[in-house]
Amino acid sequence: MKYDPKIHHRRSIRLRGYDYSQAGLYFITICCQNRKCLFGDIADGEMALNNGGEMIFNIWNEIPNHYGGFAIHEFVVMPNHFHGIIEIIPSPVGAGPCACPNTKQPRNNGQPRNNGQPRGVAPTVSDIVGRFKSLTTKRYIDGVVNHGWQQFDGKLWQRNFWEHIIRDENEYQRISEYIINNPMQWDVDKLNGGTGNQVMEPPAMYGQIPYPPNDEAWMV
Repeated sequence: MKYDPKIHHRRSIRLRGYDYSQAGLYFITICCQNRKCLFGDIADGEMALNNGGEMIFNIWNEIPNHYGGFAIHEFVVMPNHFHGIIEIIPSPVGAGPCACPNTKQPRNNGQPRNNGQPRGVAPTVSDIVGRFKSLTTKRYIDGVVNHGWQQFDGKLWQRNFWEHIIRDENEYQRISEYIINNPMQWDVDKLNGGTGNQVMEPPAMYGQIPYPPNDEAWMV
């Protein structure tokens, strides 16, 4: 069928005119295609990662090692989605500390290595997430072929991702706690068929779409 913008248009979740390569903190959510649970299970309020989940964890945790100027804060790998806070550090490309995630999962205390991004090129949040999705998909396919990991439905991740620009310290603390406590809230998580749990104030305050967004808003 020929593309018809009146039929096939999907609402963008990017903030029009905003420079996503500028310094700041961003709350990221990425969901598996068809919300299929591929990365482990929740047991007694804690996430038990399988091999695929550990691969997802390790690749995200290594972002500061390969992309200077980025740091990672709290993040969690859930059975069928991923939450994380990523920071663009206000410093020259190729510099910046490695901030470790505040989770119960293993931590990497390595320092950044400038071997993942050409000097003089400032990647955006979308660039980093796109590379993360591409690399994890390749690694997951290798796991399916060589180690019998659970197969996925055409694509590992849903198209695009959901993001929120973190505006202040209170919002940062609230979102951090949401990420840390996400496994304990799995029974009511909308991505698990639940009614949803609150992560921030009503979206109207920020001109943002609701969280979690419906698929049409999410899958841009």
